[in-house]
Amino acid sequence: MAQIGVSDLAVRPAEGFYDFDVRLPRPLPMRTFLPMGYEPNYPYPLVVFLHGHGSTEERALRLAPRLSRRNFISIALRGSELADPKSDGSPTYSWSNDGQSDHMVEDYVFRAIEQTRKQFHVHSERIYLAGICEGASQAYRLALSHGSCFGGLIALNGSMPRFNRPLLRPQSLRHLRVFIGHGLANSVVPLSMAREDHRLLYSAGLNVSMQTYACNHKLHQDMLNDVNRWIIENIQREDA
Repeated sequence: MAQIGVSDLAVRPAEGFYDFDVRLPRPLPMRTFLPMGYEPNYPYPLVVFLHGHGSTEERALRLAPRLSRRNFISIALRGSELADPKSDGSPTYSWSNDGQSDHMVEDYVFRAIEQTRKQFHVHSERIYLAGICEGASQAYRLALSHGSCFGGLIALNGSMPRFNRPLLRPQSLRHLRVFIGHGLANSVVPLSMAREDHRLLYSAGLNVSMQTYACNHKLHQDMLNDVNRWIIENIQREDA
């Protein structure tokens, strides 16, 4: 773990994890992963991780090098509410799904993206929201409500919000690509919910892909391999 300031960015930073505060009325944490051989002149895709219930931004960002050590800049943010602590007493977090924290979460996500774009070279049209389990509901809500701000949405072992579900506006979401990855044995979020989301998005005319995996509520490495491949294929289509 490292903390770097703006003056340190004059020197090409090394691959690894870095901690920043998102400048809001109350500073909130943002954990950042920079890829191997970070090249300041190259506009990187940005992957924004939103963790699941009872997790942290630090745990979520451990997925970044498993996704790819070279292809993306990644950030992870902390849930808006405290959840039950781990057995060692360390805190964990969750996201509110009652709609009361929506505005705060939006500000947090967009300010974190803005800060990252100021500090590092991020492609403005290749920003991907990646929601894990409970975090997928937040990712769906943000991407479907602000479709022009994101190039893609990734939902891993999660589902769309069942309350305060965002309205689908197909005209504003035509460019948005969606990847759904779900465990066949997921008893927390049944596979039927992910399939319902897929049908709804497909019927609305979105470019949506869904893959299933031989796992439960935990993420499978094959999910991350497929997400990496899916993002790269999207970029190659755009550049063709």
